[in-house]
Amino acid sequence: MKCLVVGHVVRDIIKKGNKVLERLGGGAYYSALALSRFCDVEILTSFSNLPEEWIKELEAMAKLQVVPSEATTTYELMYLDGNRRRLKLLERASTINELPNEEYDILLINPVAGEVPPALVASALKRFPFVAVDLQGFIRSSSPGEIKYLPIDGSFLKGANILHADLGEYQYLEGFSPEFVDVLLLSNGPEPGKAFFRGREYTFEPVPVEVDESTGAGDVFLGAFTGFYSQCPFVQALKRAAAFTALFLKNRHLNFSMEEVNRLAIEVEVKRV
Repeated sequence: MKCLVVGHVVRDIIKKGNKVLERLGGGAYYSALALSRFCDVEILTSFSNLPEEWIKELEAMAKLQVVPSEATTTYELMYLDGNRRRLKLLERASTINELPNEEYDILLINPVAGEVPPALVASALKRFPFVAVDLQGFIRSSSPGEIKYLPIDGSFLKGANILHADLGEYQYLEGFSPEFVDVLLLSNGPEPGKAFFRGREYTFEPVPVEVDESTGAGDVFLGAFTGFYSQCPFVQALKRAAAFTALFLKNRHLNFSMEEVNRLAIEVEVKRV
């Protein structure tokens, strides 16, 4: 199976108390990392320069297609606790205006700073058989400074197979109904989340995990759910994606087996509302 992930890979500057670290990040990176467990992944992205070891890490999991840019999208993430943070955009790479002419089984669009125009999503929905989208980069301000969230008309998302958003982000989506997409995933950090399958509402309980920071959790969740949903029914995919994300948060890597995922998935509670 061949998959394309679209969005900026990011230089994350993470601040936790007195500690500061720089790490490869971005929605496209984390979603591609998860999706690479299910298919051959390509990443359509944009940056000017990244450390050589980060490039090697990206190339080890995916084929890169890079839109030239004079900047690299850079975020400062200041954690207030394990799940709450303040985001500041320091620099932004080029906009991604075109998709490759190749065919893909799955297209996953996960922008972080307005780099994917809504018109590109509308175009993708006409071309590709399976399209998953994350909302975050469509509602964030794309100018340097502390992140502001801006309302957007969600009609361009109609027909997507999967839409993921944080519950707090979802309130900025206007003119949209869960019935517009096959699956709507609304995560809520460590708290119970919501999911809609063809308009029917469910709740799900994430597996409790003690973490210092939760960077990438929603993006891994989207990538994992997309992979599982291509293989199994909705409820099974939701349980396994929640378990997969919990193991990622616990380990900060994906060097765990699908048997571990399946065992942990038994603990994930999914209820029809």
